[in-house]
Amino acid sequence: MGLRYQAPFAPEGPTPIDAAIARKLLELALAKGGDYADLFFEYAVSGSYAFDESILKSAGRAVSMGLGVRVMKGDATGYAYVESFTMDAMSHAARTAAQIAASGGLVKPVAIEARKLQSRYRAEQLSLEAGGAQKRALLERADVAARAADPRVVRVTASLHEELRELLIVTSLGRFVRDRQPLLRFGVSAIVEGGGKRQAGSSGGGGRVGLEYFDAKTPEAHAVEAVRQAVAMLDAREAPAGEMEVVLAPGDSGILLHEAVGHGLEADFNRKRTSNYTDQIGEVVASELCTVVDDATLEGSRGTINVDDEGQEPHRATLIENGVLAGYMQDRHSAGFFKAAPTGNGRRESFKSHPMPRMTNTLLLAGGSDPEEIVRSVKRGVYARKFGGGQVDISNGDFVFSLTEGYLIEDGHITAPLKGVNLIGNGPDVMRKVVMLGNDLETSDGIWTCGKDGQSVPVGVGCPTVKIASMTVGGTQLGGD
Repeated sequence: MGLRYQAPFAPEGPTPIDAAIARKLLELALAKGGDYADLFFEYAVSGSYAFDESILKSAGRAVSMGLGVRVMKGDATGYAYVESFTMDAMSHAARTAAQIAASGGLVKPVAIEARKLQSRYRAEQLSLEAGGAQKRALLERADVAARAADPRVVRVTASLHEELRELLIVTSLGRFVRDRQPLLRFGVSAIVEGGGKRQAGSSGGGGRVGLEYFDAKTPEAHAVEAVRQAVAMLDAREAPAGEMEVVLAPGDSGILLHEAVGHGLEADFNRKRTSNYTDQIGEVVASELCTVVDDATLEGSRGTINVDDEGQEPHRATLIENGVLAGYMQDRHSAGFFKAAPTGNGRRESFKSHPMPRMTNTLLLAGGSDPEEIVRSVKRGVYARKFGGGQVDISNGDFVFSLTEGYLIEDGHITAPLKGVNLIGNGPDVMRKVVMLGNDLETSDGIWTCGKDGQSVPVGVGCPTVKIASMTVGGTQLGGD
């Protein structure tokens, strides 16, 4: 039998928070002379399941709840949190955060008004409210399908992670918003052995969706894809090394954009002057083919939000337009510094964390070229289909990314699979070398998590097929390469 979850601070919960209680807490937070204060109430429930060796190896559930209080005075910020919703505990947190200001209070919170948010989440059947047997069956289906896909499969693992966050955000500017954020991630990994070689492949997806996700993208489909990738890489040859043309596959290749370009467009790095994009608004920073946006409004995507963690309703933020730097992703603090409007990118991992500018769904928009035409235009290069780990220096955009699935392009045809491929370059430099963009924009299927300053948040990425005129490929230096 399924369960239902309800935040303790909900109107019908055991410790309901209304406008009157919120105002009292905000008055305490501003009592020492703060300019602005906000309250971030959170109740989060998560579950995880791991399937290995054809059995359910582990299952767990966790609950986290509390209140974070932030007070801002000029450029200074006071922050305190408490894992309780009693009035005494919440009042203590408000007084603690208030200590950032030293003089008597002058600012009073304005009248609080509840706001109704647009819903961008597709979850029709919340996975947390379904029984464990139903989720175990999904994992078992993936295991069976992967083992049946190829006799060389020697190991299969499958996992499911589910989460539901109940939020209430109240600000001294009068915002009072509630949001209920579902999140689901499913993954399958397969290992194959053949000819004395061993390779792994993986596939996964999800987003702000419920169990109806599996109606269109079944466990079997993910399992077959994981095996396909592993088998394709069994006969991979060593990657060539040197400068060559690179074609990025649509969808998850957007992770290169996210890491090598996106972080540098977060406003706090530019406020602190540690980004390579500092003071470049209005300047050409990419090929004129490139328009980059951060869009929190995509329905059901992993990075989608109805409201950011400062109570701001997000919109599509244009970052680079036709190659020209148009703006940064702003939270309240940085927006004040730049005298700009917040873009709805103030995000935090939990009530224990302060908000900062973070990406949601970061996309390189489509161009006008046919994807097959892009591949045909390459004499000799690399086709990057799936990315693994990477490292990026935000201050200058230098990056190194490894590929988990890549292929050689020869005379306009995708040919041999490659192993040991590393792409080495500089984000702004690579963006200037984009010479063709496909008409096939795809967004990632709900697998990415972004880390920054010790905080992790779910994000989405996306891009069309992209041709880069020249990039350093790290592999094996072969004759003639």
